[in-house]
Amino acid sequence: TSGCDYSLFKAGIEPMWEDNRNKRGGRWLLTLAKQQRHTELDRFWLETLLCLIGETFDQYSEDICGAVINIRAKGDKIAIWTREAENREAVTHIGRVYKERLGLSHKLVIGYQAHADTATKSGSLTKNKFVV
Repeated sequence: TSGCDYSLFKAGIEPMWEDNRNKRGGRWLLTLAKQQRHTELDRFWLETLLCLIGETFDQYSEDICGAVINIRAKGDKIAIWTREAENREAVTHIGRVYKERLGLSHKLVIGYQAHADTATKSGSLTKNKFVV
């Protein structure tokens, strides 16, 4: 239902920016159009969960905090949260692997947003720290 959020996080980590293990991190954000809810949303969310459970991100799996899906009337969002936004190597590796696992086109760009930036700016004004 529109307005619902679901999440899967490692034990002891709350799905909140303020959690100590999320505070310095950020998220790879996939924004879906309303029309994609019936064609892609379930598949993308399932693949996201399988990536987390299967430690798909190799040596950077420890940098993953969890994932969130937001169901909204205007469009849905899926995000993988990481613990350290300044760790460029880990963040870009996670983004590339995630995009590949979802089977997204090379032309489609997904962005990474630091939680600190998102917390201080309103929605569309948040700039992507990294893109893949």
